Amino acid sequence: MDQMNQTVVGIFDNADQAKMAAQQLKAAGFSLDDVDTISRDSENSSNYYNSTGTATEAVGDAAGRTGDGISNFFSNLFGDDTDDASRYSHAARNSHSMVTVHCKSADHAHKAAEILDNAGAIDVNEKAQQTGYKANNMAAGAAANTNQTGNNEVSAKVIEENLQVGKRVEQTGGARLRSRIVERPVEANVRLREEHVNVERTPVNRPATEADFNAFKEGDVEVTERAERAVVSKEARVVEEVTLGKEVTEREETIRDTVRKTEVDVEQLGAKDVRNDDRKNS
Repeated sequence: MDQMNQTVVGIFDNADQAKMAAQQLKAAGFSLDDVDTISRDSENSSNYYNSTGTATEAVGDAAGRTGDGISNFFSNLFGDDTDDASRYSHAARNSHSMVTVHCKSADHAHKAAEILDNAGAIDVNEKAQQTGYKANNMAAGAAANTNQTGNNEVSAKVIEENLQVGKRVEQTGGARLRSRIVERPVEANVRLREEHVNVERTPVNRPATEADFNAFKEGDVEVTERAERAVVSKEARVVEEVTLGKEVTEREETIRDTVRKTEVDVEQLGAKDVRNDDRKNS
């Protein structure tokens, strides 16, 4: 299905899909005067029935009834684009029905195209490929390299393929440094010293001496206790360095492939004895 000069054509594999498409077009506001439903005669592939049921070559009518009706119909639509006309003609011949919609604007044509697509219109390119269609330029391809010049000369083009090898850079690997902090329990032994004050009382019974009288006065005598405590501190030291670097090496690789070349062989043709019999029967 495609849009062609404000005429939208949908090709269908069966008549029911084509009828459904026509009904949907009518429901969408399209005038039946602008919609033609055309079905192929199963006994004669060149005859089509239009939507009124009268046996006519409807496609031939649209094309002026000259030559192949289908080809003429699509030739009129596509103009000079003979390849598209041939492809659509081929797809139509291998399908059952067509719906043509004459549109007044591009928006009108776009809406008609959507309706035909939703109703099941075939993809012309896929249909042509599935049914063995070969484009005109492909059919002429065999003779493309041999051309006849205007001076009664025939030339053959020699085509040769060359192998071109390039280079591209792609990532094949690598390494990434990622640092993280982990904790682990540690322990250390340390000897700590503590002081303790002891009080001892000893009974004495002796006469007081002069030294005793000198000490016989009020006063304080103080003895302090001391103890060692563990003090913890941490020292950070660098114990290893990890460095990323890369080195470049080169290697030589041999690329093997095949290339094609046209070879022209010259064959000498022998003379042929051509005789003209000018005798007349009496």
